[in-house]
Parts: sequence; C-alpha cells; structure tokens
Amino acid sequence: MKRILVVDDDKILRMVVKRHLEQQGYVVEEVTSGAEALKVFQRDPPDLVVSDVMMPQMDGFEFCRRLRSNPAGKLVPFIFLSSKGELDDRIEGHAIGADDYLIKPFEPLELVAKIEAQLERSRRIHAEMIRLMQQLSPTPGIQGNPTPSVNPEGHSAPSEEIENREPDPLPLTPAEARVFWEVIQGYTNKQIAGRLFISPRTVQTHLSHILSKLEVENRAQLVRFAFEHGYHPPEEDPDKPM
Repeated sequence: MKRILVVDDDKILRMVVKRHLEQQGYVVEEVTSGAEALKVFQRDPPDLVVSDVMMPQMDGFEFCRRLRSNPAGKLVPFIFLSSKGELDDRIEGHAIGADDYLIKPFEPLELVAKIEAQLERSRRIHAEMIRLMQQLSPTPGIQGNPTPSVNPEGHSAPSEEIENREPDPLPLTPAEARVFWEVIQGYTNKQIAGRLFISPRTVQTHLSHILSKLEVENRAQLVRFAFEHGYHPPEEDPDKPM
C-alpha cells in the first residue's frame, strides 16, 4: 500500500483527509509542521506528501524547499493544500518544487484524484527510466553491436570475452548490496523492508551509504548508474519463498 504523509496544523482537516485516504486504501501518517515532516521523511520516506503552507515552526514553502534539496526527496510527489490561493502563492509553490496545488476549501475526492494522478505519473516515470537505461546498457543484442574492447596488449578483445565480462564488484557491504538490487528494481523503502525483513529506517541508512559510495545523488541516478555499468537485477528464483 502507498504511504501518504499529511502535514497540517489543523487537526480537523488532518482527520478528514486521513479518513478519505484510508478509505481509498492508503496508509496515512500525519504531522503538524514542516520540521516534524522532515524528521519523518528522514526516518521513512513516504510515497507522496500533502502539505499545508501556513504552519508553525516551519511553513510549507520552507519544508518543500528543504525536501527538494535532499537527494532522497527530489522526486517524491508533493501537493500543497492551502488557503493561500492567490496567483503569486500558487506560482511560488510550483517554483519551489511542488507538483500540484489545491486550494482550501476543497473536495476530498478531488484531492484523492490528484494524489492518484501524481502516483501514477511517478510510476510511469520510473518504468520509462528503467526501460531507457536497459536500452542504453552495454548488454549485447540490445542496440546494435557492442563497443569493441581492447585488452592489455592493445588488441581488440574477442566478442566472447566481451559478452562474458562481468561488471566490477560493487564497493558495498553484503547488506548494502541487497538493498542496491532492490532499489534498482523500483521497490520503495517500505517494500524493500518487507522483502528483506528489516526496518524502513535501516533501508534508508543503507541507501544513504550506497549513494555516497557510488557518488550519485538519488534513486534515479542510481538506476542510471546500474544499467550504464552493466549491473542487472538478478533473476528471481521461482522456487524461492516470498
């Protein structure tokens, strides 16, 4: 199930939004400020964020700005839900990095529709990104002939040698490597946690180490790195229990 983070200091509004989203099958976590939301995001990034603008401690604009400056938060769908409906406010929200902006009062069904649209868009982007990376990967037979390789003596390496060549070992611990393979297949932190029987926080810790070691900034760049360097997800064992 997709997890939605609702950020708003209005208790009644949070209750209404949570009820409608849970009726649609979403898991909802709620906080009262941007500062709290950043802590939740660091612990376990959600699949989408719905945030008010006017809040204590840290308003929605600043929260969005800080979230987008975090490599793990650059691609998370973000929807503003605010009574600040002036054109300048909406423009600022989009300029900071929000994907959509809904003005209070609103119809809950419209919010649900916007959430579903953003999640579907995120899914399509990730699927297309993987498809393009597979096309660009050096795997023989995907696009034309493989690029000739040169051996230490300066001669072209035989095609059989190219095809059988394994990518360099990953500079990761065994635990980090397991998370790496899950991430490049498109699984969320929560899904990875369930598949590997670890906590989402542990997944995020491993992911941070992976990004640092491979010198990439986010999941999208990690997927690109994997396919450009020939790291393809291992085939699932059909006899392996889920």
